[in-house]
Amino acid sequence: MSSLKIRDVSVVYPSSKGSDPVTALSNVNLTMEQGDLVVALGASGCGKTTLLNLIAGFIRPTKGYLTLGDSDIHGYPRVAVGRDIGDEIMGPDADRGVVFQKHALLPWLNVIENTEFGLKLQGIGKKERRERAEEFLKLVGLEEFHYHKVYQLSGGMQQRVGIARALTNNPKMLLLDEPLGALDALTRESLQELLLDVWRKTNKMMFFITHSIDEALLLATKLIVMSPRPGRITHQFDLNFNQQFLECRDAREVKSSKEFIAMRDKILSIIHGDEKAVA
Repeated sequence: MSSLKIRDVSVVYPSSKGSDPVTALSNVNLTMEQGDLVVALGASGCGKTTLLNLIAGFIRPTKGYLTLGDSDIHGYPRVAVGRDIGDEIMGPDADRGVVFQKHALLPWLNVIENTEFGLKLQGIGKKERRERAEEFLKLVGLEEFHYHKVYQLSGGMQQRVGIARALTNNPKMLLLDEPLGALDALTRESLQELLLDVWRKTNKMMFFITHSIDEALLLATKLIVMSPRPGRITHQFDLNFNQQFLECRDAREVKSSKEFIAMRDKILSIIHGDEKAVA
């Protein structure tokens, strides 16, 4: 079983053109297990994207470390001195799939070529990579669009391709950097539901960034609230609104419940309180 561990992580960006160094994250600790859907929420500039970039391996921490791996290999635990079980994250790797704010698809390739592109780079044979791409395009509802060009798709469909492409590499976890932020309200709701279906069927760890409190509450098994810079995890909540949706298939019913409304008000109070504290 895979797990992600973030231990005592801080990130300080160096000074630029005479300005002072910027502490983006300070003493962040987080544990994720297989099947967790963690959503990060907080005011703009709280370090959510920096945290995602650390997990992706795009940047390295100034202090602390991150590990991602299985707790046991062939009966022997993987342990490094002074480290948690797992492999320390040193850079990007296929075990972490990233879905960006914008689709980041290659416009000269069609849908299925985009979806299998990572496998092609890994040297996977055409038959196998085509079968895996077809599997995940079907999972996101695009089985009839294999040969469409990217520009022929709507924004929501482009993001579906991005999700399928990330899944086709069979990563240990998915990292989603506000992938629904640019979509209209109706498309955004349908993609939220799709993500929950994908999460249930694949049992992947997912780390999701959003500015929408409703979106965060609906999706998360664990919600983390981050403070304004320097970013710290100030609150963690275990939630089950996503399970309620998967049972009733009615997001509006879930969002109109007393429990959902009370939690939304609580999160709003925390975020607004943080904003006033640094005003």
